Amino acid sequence: MKNKIFVDGQEGTTGLKIHDYLSKISDIEVIKIEPDQRKDYEARRTLINEADVVFLCLPDSASRESVSMISNHKTKIIDASTAFRTNEAWTYGLPELHKNQRDNIQNSSRVSVPGCHATGFILAIQPLVAEGIIPRDYPASCYSLTGYSGGGKRLISEYQHSVREQLFAPRPYALHLNHKHLPEMQQYSGLNSAPLFTPIVGNYYQGDAVTIPLFPRLFNKKVTARDIQELLASYYQDERFIRVILYDSEAYLEEGFLNLMECNHSNHLDIFVFGHEDEILLISRFDNLGKGASGAAIQNMNIMLGFDEGLGLV
Repeated sequence: MKNKIFVDGQEGTTGLKIHDYLSKISDIEVIKIEPDQRKDYEARRTLINEADVVFLCLPDSASRESVSMISNHKTKIIDASTAFRTNEAWTYGLPELHKNQRDNIQNSSRVSVPGCHATGFILAIQPLVAEGIIPRDYPASCYSLTGYSGGGKRLISEYQHSVREQLFAPRPYALHLNHKHLPEMQQYSGLNSAPLFTPIVGNYYQGDAVTIPLFPRLFNKKVTARDIQELLASYYQDERFIRVILYDSEAYLEEGFLNLMECNHSNHLDIFVFGHEDEILLISRFDNLGKGASGAAIQNMNIMLGFDEGLGLV
């Protein structure tokens, strides 16, 4: 019998992309709600309880409402909102986090999909904290340059239909330093406090690069940028979706520039290490709609259902 899959929030950017991935997977049955019933409580509740796996692509409050509708022990939830990412009753859906995380995901019925910026930050920094190189009280900072699709339909429409000159330049935001990804960035990186984080939206559709500056003089151990690259490469050597690029490699740049859209339309994430004796720069490059959202959601579904982890993904 095929597993029944329902996407609550099927018309949003993440929901539409999840449906695109699901269309490539044959051994499932996708059930859909009628467009005029998308906000009908009883119609949603019926489908949620009928499904084996439900993707929640909703605002936080609506995700909480959907979870409250479940009246059985069968339905598994994969939530793409911020609502449950630091909730101890939920499993954080980052399979590459550590060696036991896939088992945690497979044995869970409640999985939260990581935020896009958090994914890039945690995958780059967590192994260095776990190895005792970066102290837990390290004053971390990072910035992220991302495409406007991460802002959903409203921001997409603004960029695609406006002729305002200021939209052509990158725009920093969340300048009160309270971005919604900060709690998970702290909790799953192993740091005692969240990084000082500046997200920046650019005038292009998709693609994300999270950049983290590091100062070796503040480390617990004396290591070089090359040492950092080798450690990360070893940590992720068996991960099909994570690639650690050769140290300081000009071969992966375009006349000295980093193409942050190189991982678009895939579930892959590249980690770059640049630097010298006094300064190190880590960059995580990925698709904010892929490994940063819908691709990660599908990867989690595959693990939860016992499928090949890359089923339907590129």
